[in-house]
Amino acid sequence: MLHVACGNRREAICPACSAVYKRDARQLVRAGLAGGKGIPDTITAHPCVFATLTAPSFGPVHSRRMRGKTVLPCRPRRDAKTRRCPHGRDISCPTRHVEDDPRLGQPMCGDCYDYTAAVMFNAWAGKLWRRFTTYLPRHLARCLGITQKRLRALVRIRYVKVAEYQARGVVHFHAVIRLDGPGDDYQPPPPGIDAAMLCDAVRAAAAAVRIAQPDGTGTAITLRFGAPQGTDVRPIRRDDLAGTGQPLNHQAVANYIAKYATKTLTAPSVPAQRLHHLVDIEHLRCPAHHKRMITTAWQLGGKRQTGDPRFRAWAHMLGYGGHFLTKSCRYSVTFGQLRKARTEHRRAERLPDGERDPWGRPLDETVVLVLKTWTYAGTGYNVATAGAELALTSADMARGR
Repeated sequence: MLHVACGNRREAICPACSAVYKRDARQLVRAGLAGGKGIPDTITAHPCVFATLTAPSFGPVHSRRMRGKTVLPCRPRRDAKTRRCPHGRDISCPTRHVEDDPRLGQPMCGDCYDYTAAVMFNAWAGKLWRRFTTYLPRHLARCLGITQKRLRALVRIRYVKVAEYQARGVVHFHAVIRLDGPGDDYQPPPPGIDAAMLCDAVRAAAAAVRIAQPDGTGTAITLRFGAPQGTDVRPIRRDDLAGTGQPLNHQAVANYIAKYATKTLTAPSVPAQRLHHLVDIEHLRCPAHHKRMITTAWQLGGKRQTGDPRFRAWAHMLGYGGHFLTKSCRYSVTFGQLRKARTEHRRAERLPDGERDPWGRPLDETVVLVLKTWTYAGTGYNVATAGAELALTSADMARGR
């Protein structure tokens, strides 16, 4: 039996293939921060930030708030007027949730939660990110007091980002954004352009992103990132400490991003394959919150105003159909280059003298036989050909039947 890798990156489906994806993602991110894999080590001196872009609030949900290492109450409310939503439900929660509390991410009032906007944010999150990458050079040029044309002559913006599902079922992005000099040889930007300016430009660009999309009721929903509270930007330095007490350096960032390269929605019983019929949704045993998001995505795919087939195609992913990891062209190496190097290394270990054919010739020596002259040999069997008598006998038996 020949065992072949399935190629599925999800850790919950295939731990073996997900381990390869996680290892390659770590090397890809780390090479763009610390060098290696063909990237010069001088890349560590370039201005670089770690940014997190989240979605806005679509309604009050249970969350685990932290202050240092202390867990704070979820949603404490003392005023009786603010404890009740318009539907009469209590939207306060004094509980200090543990990490595996099943209530995390669940809305406190399902009627108050805007499921349509949440699903549409997932569906258009990739477009929001593309518009963010368009706005970022403009705001960086504004911070430097120069034109965009002058900025392109001074710096290039490189990035790598991963998508992560929050407990409420909405995606947000973790990104490493780096500044290089012009050209493809990974030169540093000119002096005077530092990570602090890049942080300001990232916050301003994230706050400026807006996309208006029809919601199927004759109106449009304005989609945006959760700025400013939902945008966290920090420079990547060796002496900076993250909230966990570990240095926010290239190794910590690479490990953090690689962790989310193989993670998907962790809610129980959420389907891993595409849904084809509405009855498939009715038989799901996932939490009611995620089931309602799947139903909303299916309904949006059937409306005339929002009848995009992507809604139903990615309903099992709560509307998000983007790639788990994307990067700019010159950030670092690619997955294909890493896999090719690994294959060549294993082949060299297994066959130090090179792979050879049955005649002992190296396989890298390509032999091509070119036929330039063609002649007509004839039609049918020749009596002198071996097996001609057997062929004629078979033909007579076939005609007899």
